[in-house]
Amino acid sequence: MRLNDLKPAPGSKSARHRVGRGIGSGWGKTAGRGHKGQKSRAGGFHKVGFEGGQMPLHRRLPKRGFTSMSRRYVEVVRLHELHKLGADEIDLMVLKQAGVVSALAIDARVIASGEISRKVSVRGIGVTKGAKAAIEAAGGSVAVAAAEKPAGRKQARLAERRKARDAAIAAAGQAPAEAKAAAKPAQKKADQPASKKADKPASK
Repeated sequence: MRLNDLKPAPGSKSARHRVGRGIGSGWGKTAGRGHKGQKSRAGGFHKVGFEGGQMPLHRRLPKRGFTSMSRRYVEVVRLHELHKLGADEIDLMVLKQAGVVSALAIDARVIASGEISRKVSVRGIGVTKGAKAAIEAAGGSVAVAAAEKPAGRKQARLAERRKARDAAIAAAGQAPAEAKAAAKPAQKKADQPASKKADKPASK
């Protein structure tokens, strides 16, 4: 067999339809588009999934589950990979420098895969129950940092406003607590209604 003898299997390839080439071809006149309507026009288009105004399928079906945007950056580390590292104290930065996890990883999780017979101290990353037992059996220790709840955008804006306010007060030469204490009596005085005596005209 030569390269110039290679050809597709019989029936696997068929000639494309050359539409609009005369009525005798069976694909002439309307060229397979039918009569009238949006799809028969040049440039007639509707978005994928459009059902003529009816509620489309992707909106009729219920939502389920949650897809984390940062899940792909939490990487898996095996016990034998910890054993190969030269460091006695292992955290996320050590794993990144050794190339065990990628530089984009925001967290790592040690799983019970492989064996470890060296004493290591793991801190700041997730560890499964089986992996923790194996590390402690080898004489090592595990210290997992508590996960901090990320602040939302609203809380971040409020924190920025508080910082800006405190900075402005500090620039004016007043401590935040002193400024609040000074502002309260002035505000209370402004909120009080004018006395009835002040409304009466002065007698001659």
